[in-house]
Amino acid sequence: MGGLTMTEKILKNHIKYGELVRGSEIGIEIDQTLTQDSTGTMVYLQLESMDIDRVKTKLSVAYVDHNMLQEGFENADDHKFIQSAAERFGVIFSKPGNGICHQVHLERFAKPGETLLGSDSHTCTAGGIGMLAIGAGGVDVASVMAGGLYYFTMPKIVKVVLSGRLNKWVSAKDIILELLGRLSVKGGVGKIFEYTGEGVKNLSVPERATIANMGAEMGATTSIFPSDERTLEFLKAQGREGDFTPLYPDDDAVYDEIIEINLSELEPLVAMPHSPDHVVPVSSIAGLKVDQVVIGSCTNSSYIDLLKVARILKGRRVHEDVSLVISPGSRQVLMMLAESGALKDLLAAGARILECACGPCIGMGQAPPSKGISLRTFNRNFKGRCGTQDADVYLVSPEVAAVSAIFGMITDPRLSNVKYPEVRMPESFIIDDNMFIYPSDDENKGNLVKGPNIKPFPVGNPPKDLFCEKVLLKVGDNITTDHIVPSTAKLLPLRSNIPSLSEFCFYGIDREFPARCREYGGGIIVAGNNYGQGSSREHAALIPLYLGIKMVLAKSFARIHRSNLINSGIIPAVFENPEDYEKIDFMDDIEVCDLTHSIEKDSYIVIKNKTKNITFRAILDLSPRERKIILSGGLLNFAKNNNEEERLVL
Repeated sequence: MGGLTMTEKILKNHIKYGELVRGSEIGIEIDQTLTQDSTGTMVYLQLESMDIDRVKTKLSVAYVDHNMLQEGFENADDHKFIQSAAERFGVIFSKPGNGICHQVHLERFAKPGETLLGSDSHTCTAGGIGMLAIGAGGVDVASVMAGGLYYFTMPKIVKVVLSGRLNKWVSAKDIILELLGRLSVKGGVGKIFEYTGEGVKNLSVPERATIANMGAEMGATTSIFPSDERTLEFLKAQGREGDFTPLYPDDDAVYDEIIEINLSELEPLVAMPHSPDHVVPVSSIAGLKVDQVVIGSCTNSSYIDLLKVARILKGRRVHEDVSLVISPGSRQVLMMLAESGALKDLLAAGARILECACGPCIGMGQAPPSKGISLRTFNRNFKGRCGTQDADVYLVSPEVAAVSAIFGMITDPRLSNVKYPEVRMPESFIIDDNMFIYPSDDENKGNLVKGPNIKPFPVGNPPKDLFCEKVLLKVGDNITTDHIVPSTAKLLPLRSNIPSLSEFCFYGIDREFPARCREYGGGIIVAGNNYGQGSSREHAALIPLYLGIKMVLAKSFARIHRSNLINSGIIPAVFENPEDYEKIDFMDDIEVCDLTHSIEKDSYIVIKNKTKNITFRAILDLSPRERKIILSGGLLNFAKNNNEEERLVL
């Protein structure tokens, strides 16, 4: 019996259900939660349906950072609703303009050794400060805020040993791109990554956060770094040294896998269109003309990142054919840039400064031109996510992005005449929390303010014993939540309006899908591997539920989306034999007998393809709790139909 990993140490202090056995279901207490406006509206509507007076967590924060373009009333109404819900339920409200939830939370609230659950897949960013931070669907977050546990399968724990030291022009972004290139977008499913080794000591908290952030792109449950001298340095600079707790793995900690990366051997890398794991050296595509460079997002918008960009651009001009736009990660970052003079350098070089928000990363503005080449420091480059279907998006570090903006083409900065920007963590940051609104102590104060765009969320029904449905859609591997529910400036304002948003379900794949669902009263979806990768947005489950989808039959599922399907009462079935995927086609009729019995008792269901007269099996890899949720027609039904003691273990 060996020692404990960092993950196991935190879980040991928070576990309330199950045991720390790989592959078994566990339930843990959550210290903090975060929501953002794109997913938060659903969270607070769900809290309302649970009849909760005040949240039970130590700290919960509602951020507004996604739906910022106010072309109509919809986004502004949602912001007012979230602010009223924050007051009603006892949640801190971060006003629009305060910054991106992950950057702000890292600065002001994240604590080493504690647990964080967020309704955003990149909640794992806080792993850079030694926090066990996990992204989840909205109803999971609502349940935790209501006093329940967070349930998930105990993952494998992977030790990533970083040795050596990064060379000039090689950054934290290149470390995580290296790992993505090795493991792929599904290589982290069912795993937590722990970063150790001598190389970690030379990485600041913002650099660690970049790496932890993009663990989501591997499908990882989360990633975590030690809490050490660099962590204390960051917390002191934020005026929060009292939040410091040391965290290290035991010397004899036992890991399921070990990966080694020699930092001194890395070079600047780039993720090619249209996937974060399509990684090659920057040098291999140097010279490719670019139309747009976008720097920011929750991955690379820290003060350190943007200070480097400013130093690179100082005294230079952005190429005449390039549009350079920059999104500071928080108001603190923007104020620090202004105070240091770096903001002036950025503006003088020709950069366009956007507000402190997610912006282009989620398709909220700054779409590139037709057939354009966009170089971005973001975490995702799925086809069409940028707002232009025929554009190519490349993912790089801020350093590569800035140098490329100068020369108008993808450039290996090591071969340029640009001086490397030496920057250091400041001894203190500007602390101004005026854009946080703290709830009053009056538990009865405040009514929910609901504009006309806020519609009730759909609630599932218990499955029928005899299941007869049509295959209304068949898709391939790596279908993202962007495929299921597009994320664009046009559609993001509809996040609180499921009926309207449902008209765009699978819009880029099959525009007739919603109409077909209405015609047949719903049915099933058949998919390949890693179905539902990407964002945590539960809309990708709620909208199929609204359209009558009762089952998704896939080769495999992404973690968060699988949970969202279960919470919505949609059955996530997995082909026992992946080759059976070829035995079922679009518009085939399928039948499952004794379905409710199988959900309750069995590890599989027998599927009969009536159209082809073929029978095969699909796996139901469900915990006892998940079986009850599906048989209830979803998590909210399960919550309402059980007593208070049952609800506490939701």
